[in-house]
Amino acid sequence: MSEVKMVGLTIDGRTVRAAEGTNVLQAAEQAGISIPHFCYHPAFEAEGNCRLCLVEIEGLPKLDSACSTVVREGMIVRTSTAPVLEARKDVLEFLLAEHPLDCPICDKAGECKLQDYYDRHGLFPGWFLEAKEKRQKKISIGKGLLLDRERCILCTRCVRYLRKVTGTGELGVFERGVRAEVGTYDDAPIDNNYSGNLVDICPVGAITDTDFRFKTRAWFLEKRPTVCPRCSRGCAVIVESVSGYPLEEGERRVFRIRAGENPAVNGYWICDFGRAGRRDIDEGRQERVIKSASPESELSWQKALADVMARIRSVPGPERAAKVAVILNSRMTREELTLAKRLFAEGLSLDKIFFADPKPGAADGFLLTEERVPNARGVLQAGFSPRLPDLDALAASVEVLLVFGSHLLDHFSEEAVSRALAKIPSKFLFSAHTGPLDRLAEIVFPLAVSAEKSGTYINIDGLRQSFGRAAEPAPGVVSEHEILGCLAAGLGLNVGEHDVR
Repeated sequence: MSEVKMVGLTIDGRTVRAAEGTNVLQAAEQAGISIPHFCYHPAFEAEGNCRLCLVEIEGLPKLDSACSTVVREGMIVRTSTAPVLEARKDVLEFLLAEHPLDCPICDKAGECKLQDYYDRHGLFPGWFLEAKEKRQKKISIGKGLLLDRERCILCTRCVRYLRKVTGTGELGVFERGVRAEVGTYDDAPIDNNYSGNLVDICPVGAITDTDFRFKTRAWFLEKRPTVCPRCSRGCAVIVESVSGYPLEEGERRVFRIRAGENPAVNGYWICDFGRAGRRDIDEGRQERVIKSASPESELSWQKALADVMARIRSVPGPERAAKVAVILNSRMTREELTLAKRLFAEGLSLDKIFFADPKPGAADGFLLTEERVPNARGVLQAGFSPRLPDLDALAASVEVLLVFGSHLLDHFSEEAVSRALAKIPSKFLFSAHTGPLDRLAEIVFPLAVSAEKSGTYINIDGLRQSFGRAAEPAPGVVSEHEILGCLAAGLGLNVGEHDVR
């Protein structure tokens, strides 16, 4: 592999080295020099149509766009001379001449590039006396997306994204001059698995999401990175939530999930299926211990776990391999799986260790995979050979059953599961969400979802990714790691270090 040729140039008096083929805007950003821009995005070829990134390049008779100018050896660039600052001010003034004063109600307020750049490079008074151009403000363009043509600055990011990334091309720019506007072809809606990225890449509030629209303000949200658990790709995502308990009935805690950046996995994008994972964090959650099908507000998970330990101890050691069974899942972290291996396979010498995962879905050839779990490779690396349980065999021989997750019903009918579990004297469910299995278990423990814990997943390409907690769990909601560690300690088993990262 040939070495990348580096080019030396000077930006604002600072010596900078950048790879050959890099544009001036990228070279400046790598050197910590910010050049404002709207239309440029690193995933697309530069078009230079917004003209906000104009810079002064020694030897050229006029200002040139930083996004479309490739660096060359010895180039001297100035990004803050008087002509450059005046040009920026003029571009912003022309954009704002027709832009509506929607900042108090716009979802993009607080993270809008036009708003930020005006504050940084503008702060000029308006002097246009003419009424602003009126355009359509609430156009449905498909899949929960609304287009506001008054706010659109025609950066064409959305158009280029649908042409270059998804290849579906649902949007285009129609008409010319002052009449130019973004729209769909023949009113055909945007219909692809990655439409939510249009909201992320729009630099203003022209494209908004009905799921987030008017729900909260950006500055109220705490933004934390994690790994998406909804398929085996393991995309980098940002969970945006409010912190603090208690929440009112029906109140949202997680307001959106957005794409993080990981060049090795997902680049700048995530699929709409992963974006909709915010509902897994907020909705249908198991938030307290349930005993004998009734919520127990005064019963802590630690006290309830003592019953589990007592039932396991009641089975004589030599008989445990046949009479105690565990069902795990591939949404558990690598650390939790290693702990489960040490506890159940090595410490208790269990033979009946099974897995029940969500059913596979359709892959789309881009990011979304057929596997709908994030850590199938981690299961194998932990030393498990995942297999579904035989319900009849469980019913015939097992006395104590521990079920982690609620995906048995993805593979068996509720009637078959109910019939089998009715024959098992002691059955315990550890689940993040409420469901039909709750009434079949003696005790149900509320578990954290992936965004509420830290750990490691190994994706479909074998890439190991560690992540931290992105949202705070409700009081009394715990991770499998805490459950397994407490079980091991209570049963007097030495499972070594719990963190295998």
